[in-house]
Amino acid sequence: MPTWSTMRTALAAAAVALTVTATAACGTAGPAGAGGGGLTLWTLKNEGINDVQQAAADSFNAGEGPDIALRIYVNDPYKAALQTAIGSPNAPDVFYNWGGGNLKGYVDAGQAADLSAALDANPAVKDAFLPSVLDVGTIDGKVYGIPMQGVQPVSFFYNKDVLSTAGIGTFPTTWQGFLEMVDKLKAAGVQPIALAGSQPWTELMYLEYLLERNGGPGKFQAIVNGTPGAWSDAAVVTSLRQIKDLIDRGAFGSNFSAVNYDNQGSQALLTSGRAAMELMGSWEVTSLNDNFPDFVKAGKLGWADFPAVEGGAGDPKVIVGNPSNFYSVAASSSNVAAATKFLIDNMTSPAYVKGMIDVGQVPAIKGLDQQIATGEFADYNQYVYKMVQDAPSFTQSWDQALPADVSQAMLTNLSQVFLGSMTPEQFGQAMDAAAQ
Repeated sequence: MPTWSTMRTALAAAAVALTVTATAACGTAGPAGAGGGGLTLWTLKNEGINDVQQAAADSFNAGEGPDIALRIYVNDPYKAALQTAIGSPNAPDVFYNWGGGNLKGYVDAGQAADLSAALDANPAVKDAFLPSVLDVGTIDGKVYGIPMQGVQPVSFFYNKDVLSTAGIGTFPTTWQGFLEMVDKLKAAGVQPIALAGSQPWTELMYLEYLLERNGGPGKFQAIVNGTPGAWSDAAVVTSLRQIKDLIDRGAFGSNFSAVNYDNQGSQALLTSGRAAMELMGSWEVTSLNDNFPDFVKAGKLGWADFPAVEGGAGDPKVIVGNPSNFYSVAASSSNVAAATKFLIDNMTSPAYVKGMIDVGQVPAIKGLDQQIATGEFADYNQYVYKMVQDAPSFTQSWDQALPADVSQAMLTNLSQVFLGSMTPEQFGQAMDAAAQ
């Protein structure tokens, strides 16, 4: 009988095949697409960001040397496709990743090229990045990933009209206040929170923040370090119980396990007013502007920090999410030098930085205070930039910080907690066993 892991891989492979077929026309047509020795770049679907990436490719292709063509995927199929292709002749030359533990797996397998020498030869590029972010693309003192997108802290995004109609003037700053808001929205006949529960990474954000608020950063560091019993720590159990309380209050509705993020299911709930808020990374602004532009342009979108937990040991200014996303060069690329040059030439260029800011992204670049204070997304960009600068620490998303096998077990087990088929205590026990 096939295991769940086997079935998941088969389903993902089928999804990959469909995704590649559907997105093959999204990139620039060039030698890479025609088998003529060009370069390929694999990235995630986000129309506004993809336009900026395409402009960078077009600029590079106007020069001498091989052309580079984009291939665009949605989230989960991308991960499966890259794992299958990265060690094969079909590997992309440049590939999107999340840094940290996610990138380390490719480095340990000898599948990512060392970019340190190229950055050292271009100090203006290297020095332009926020050091704390570049560090996430650095493994054992060598740089394997270059920041290529905005900093991506996770925060709440809410529908201003829904909160106003329910009599909620300001977004609460404490957990107790947050629970009272959930109850008030529920009483008003509104689903408090949109949750794309068919993809457990959206559920993980709640555990990430609550553990930080309850236990402080040392608790997740113990998990990263593989400390025996770290997953069963009282702060982990408390955080999961708080999540269960949200579920029992009806915060996520009754059908969240069928809602998908990649097809804008949770965003549709938020923008239509059927749900009041969504916890998501900063890419949400660009994605909402792409998919529901009238909602964004009407000024109906609000944002707020994850609340502080009364009595918790964590600093409420700590943030979680992705310090950035990264581009890496495959070690197997037929032209590592050209692929690296594309990154060196573009990732800090004025045109690329401006393009990201214009679509609501805050690049991991120093000295952007004045530049982000103008344009359509000025208010949000300034909020994000200040949040990152003020944060005493920025915890990377757990599913990217942990080894792939532990991460997959975590997501599977967390989904069971949300569905009510696993208790918080059983989650800790299962994860302690998986981490051994």
